Amino acid sequence: MIAWLSFMVFFFIVASFYSLACLGLNMQWGFTGLFNVGIAGFFAIGAYTSAILTGPAYADTIFGGFDLPFLVGWAGAILTSALAALVIGFITLRLREDFLAITTFGIAVSIQLVALNFKSLTRGADGLYSLPKPLSGFSQSPLVDNALYLGLCVLVIGIIYLALERIVRSPWGRVLRSIREDETAAAALGKNVFGYRLQAFTIGSAIMGLAGALYSSFFGFISPQDFLPIFTFQVYVMLIVGGSGNNLGAIAGGVIVWGIWSGTGGIIATLLPPGLQTQGAAVRIVLIGLMLILILLFRPSGLIREKRVISEEATLDPVPK
Repeated sequence: MIAWLSFMVFFFIVASFYSLACLGLNMQWGFTGLFNVGIAGFFAIGAYTSAILTGPAYADTIFGGFDLPFLVGWAGAILTSALAALVIGFITLRLREDFLAITTFGIAVSIQLVALNFKSLTRGADGLYSLPKPLSGFSQSPLVDNALYLGLCVLVIGIIYLALERIVRSPWGRVLRSIREDETAAAALGKNVFGYRLQAFTIGSAIMGLAGALYSSFFGFISPQDFLPIFTFQVYVMLIVGGSGNNLGAIAGGVIVWGIWSGTGGIIATLLPPGLQTQGAAVRIVLIGLMLILILLFRPSGLIREKRVISEEATLDPVPK
């Protein structure tokens, strides 16, 4: 019973990282139509920023060892990711669709390569270790520590969810939807399309950076191998399955798809002999791809559809320029 409870707490903690990243992507792609394929890069920026600010000093690095409180590390992750998104977005957001996707994908790969080769800052493939875990000093039980951390993750997701709900229901959020549906029409109405796209891109990337900070604080170790492009693929599938354009769907998609991903991994490890474990690992990707195809065929709006409710007040109030 204790082992099962420990597994479930661990499962939901990891799912919370994906759900938080899905909320960031939903702001960009679900509400604004920005095809950002650099999710892993912003996740990595947040993780490394938090690790450097809160982690210990290392003999082979030139920067770090500040041992700051985790809230400072998380705030730094948000700010650093937002600043990086502001710079990257200013350069790339005039591109459209597949061109934007290719550019952001290249940037994410470049960030991962910088983390791998800038050893004096990130320790390269050796990674940053002994990172402090928030709320770990309250108990000698790992289960209690993880349960407290899960509560902290739920609190963070709840705050981000409520904030995003207020944002997307505001006049500003309605402009984002208009840009997603018809960018030319929005521009013809006098809206600063590039400015709104840049704002949505920055906010979404900051949330992804926060997800990376929570990830590094929980595991206590990060390396460039944690931020491979498959992470971006996973988050996109989660958002599509849960429901693009719906923040609750983004959270649900993160939990559901992570459950399938981790569950099939355990089943494959149990059923297949050791010699076929490597080939069997690819089955998980096939299953996720098959699920994505079925969702797109039979429920393209996702499990939780986007809410399209416009109040009478919304129809009367002018949309800000």
